[in-house]
Formats: sequence, structure tokens, C-alpha cells
Amino acid sequence: MSQPPATAATSAAAAAACFDTEGAIFMGAQRDPAGCVVGLFGVPYDGTTSFRPGTRFGPAAIRDVSAGLESYCPQLDLDLEELAFADLGAVAIPFGDPEPVIKAVRAATAQVLELGLAPLMLGGEHSISSGAVAAVAARHPNLALVQLDAHADLRYTWLGSRHSHACAMRRCLEVLPSGDLRQIAIRSGTRQEFAELRSTTGRLVSLESLAASLRPLRGRPIYLTVDLDWFDPAVLPGTGTPEPGGFFWPDFALVVDELRHHHLVAADVVELAPQLDSSGVSAVLAAKVTRSLLLLLGQAHGGEPSKGASPQ
Repeated sequence: MSQPPATAATSAAAAAACFDTEGAIFMGAQRDPAGCVVGLFGVPYDGTTSFRPGTRFGPAAIRDVSAGLESYCPQLDLDLEELAFADLGAVAIPFGDPEPVIKAVRAATAQVLELGLAPLMLGGEHSISSGAVAAVAARHPNLALVQLDAHADLRYTWLGSRHSHACAMRRCLEVLPSGDLRQIAIRSGTRQEFAELRSTTGRLVSLESLAASLRPLRGRPIYLTVDLDWFDPAVLPGTGTPEPGGFFWPDFALVVDELRHHHLVAADVVELAPQLDSSGVSAVLAAKVTRSLLLLLGQAHGGEPSKGASPQ
């Protein structure tokens, strides 16, 4: 006997089975995805962390501090109070090896897409990104991937694991049909990784060349992955692998200003280890990044770019 076609109700029920809704909720969100355009979810996993653990606490910390932010973003001239978005909770993941976690992330992201929502994932370590990218690429075969990160993450294996957070972009490339990865202002990696970065046309993008380098992607679906160690440890010390020489909020604002002209279909924010920053400022910065991405995804999902103020 053939199965009945999926409905919004059955999709919502299937998605609910993927998530644990205990705990805090991001400022302004609702639990019910009905009528929403963006679906936020967390993945509290740090099983391959190779230096300082603790990113499994990142999603909860971002939610906890989000209430301390204004809902209004002056740069985008948009307000979370005017965005219908759902905080679906945390992906139900197994404890231990990364492969089942990545599989669970892919299934959960696919459910978010089935609900008609643009996915925004909070990590957790960077290894989880390949699961989300695989699900989004299945929906958007011409997907381009844009990475903010201190590290190239192009290793084939690290410490015996193919799915280490140090291999995150290598695994993403394997599930990205277009092969189009733009790595923004990477500052750390092996000699072999940098040789690949420099020899692959268009791969390594400086902040100075950001607009010109990303302009060819306008109109194409984009997945943005934000490893928070892209920021300088002076402003975001709460991350497992800090790297001096990083970036500050005005630099991120330049990226946001460029992405306003693009079709952002999904994103993630990963590698916050809140217990490594007793001040709590790292979690606040991560929550502000999350606010910007929620608004960008809502804008891209709902129509034309807004005409907000210049970056600030």
C-alpha cells in the first residue's frame, strides 16, 4: 500500500522527533514552526575536540545570553520582533563518535528544510557542519559554501578521524556538488593546506577583496559557516582553538553588508566554548552574530534586501 503524501502537520511531527526542546529559547523565537521562515537549532557536540573541550555548551550559552541583546539591528535596519522564526531545540544526538552525530545533523537539517524553513545551526564543534551542508546541498545542488574561520580545516584526517573538526571543510567539499568554497581571511593551517588555498582559483578571499570575490555568487544559494575563532581572542577568548591575529566586529559587519546582496539559504555558528571565558563576552558576541544571521536568513527567505544603514 502506498504511503500518504507528507503534510505540514506530519513534517512538523517528524521534525519534533529530531529535537529536544528542554532548556532556554533564543530571544524572540517560538517553538512552533508554523508560520515561520527560519528554523534555529543546536547541536551540543564536541567529541573530536583536539585542544580545549567545551563547545557542547555553546548552543545553550548563546540562548541564555540572547535576552541581553536588543532585538533591533541598526546595521540591517531589521528587528527580530518582526521576524517569524522558530527555535526548534537541540538535535537528539548519540554520545561518542562523530559519524552518527553528522548523520543525525543531516536528518535534522533535512526536516527543517521540509518545514519550509531556512536552517540556522548552533554548535558545537565544526565537524557537524558537513551534515548540514549535505542536507542543504541536496535541496540546492548549485550551493556555494562561504567560511569564516581562523583555520583552513582542509586536513584529510586528524588524530585518526576523518570527521575531526580539523577536517570540516574537507568533508564539506565531499558533499558539495558545486565544489565552490570561499574561505574568508584564513590565517592558520598546514603548508599543504595553504598550498591548496593559494592554488585553487577564488578559494582564499581577503577582506579587502571580499565584495569582488563574492560578487559572482550573487543569485546563487549560499551556506555560511561561522567558526567563531575567526574573531580575535581579544574579543572572543571562549573558543577551543584560539588563534591570535583575528578579526573584530566591524570586520564581521563588512561580511554582513556583502551578504545582504546574496541569497543566503542556511548558516551555522560553531566553536563557542563559553566556560573558557569567565566574562561571558564571547557568548554575547556569538549571540549577536546569531541575531545578524537570523535577520539575513529572514530577509533572503522573504524578499528583497533591506535598505539599512552602513556597517557599524
